Amino acid sequence: MNQSGMMTAEDGGEKMLENTQLTKPRGDERELAKLRMEFAKEADVVGSIPEPDPSLLMDKLGERLAFERSGTRLYDALMVKCNGSKWMKDIRHIRDEEATHFALVGAAIQSLGGDPTAQTPSADVAGVEGMGLMQVLTDPKTTVAQALHAILVAEMTDNAAWDELVELTMQAGNDDLVARFSKARDEEREHLEKVHGWYKAATMSAAKEP
Repeated sequence: MNQSGMMTAEDGGEKMLENTQLTKPRGDERELAKLRMEFAKEADVVGSIPEPDPSLLMDKLGERLAFERSGTRLYDALMVKCNGSKWMKDIRHIRDEEATHFALVGAAIQSLGGDPTAQTPSADVAGVEGMGLMQVLTDPKTTVAQALHAILVAEMTDNAAWDELVELTMQAGNDDLVARFSKARDEEREHLEKVHGWYKAATMSAAKEP
């Protein structure tokens, strides 16, 4: 039984509220916001982009590299969660395409004279973002529907990022990368459509259970 709500222990809840009346507050959210702003003004940036090309494009290529690596691992975890399901063949196919996209971005970075092993600022942030999603996928207590929700969040982010990357390569005038990235973007759109369908099916199935 879920006993996290106050309604399940009214006496205990009342005592907690009484204690808040006895405790003199040291500040509120405005003080906390002010402190965060002070730290933000003094803080350095998350990271830097190594030479020879410290551009936004290279930063975003690093981001996609990190995210596609995480995406491959997310689908590895989803295969464990969905073991034996009717979706396994498609899940494995998407997993392999994510791995192909990872290799594609790594090769693109090298073709532009960059180092795919370097972690750019956006790559750093993408890695942190993926940690929460991975925790959902690998938690033995989460359901298939909950795992698919995490994958859906990842795919929505991935689709928006590929649109951005195609636009940046168009601005850079690199027609070869535009073609390669456009193909990857189209594949990611298919991923999103399939995952959304699986998530909806799993959620509706759970709703029918007694």
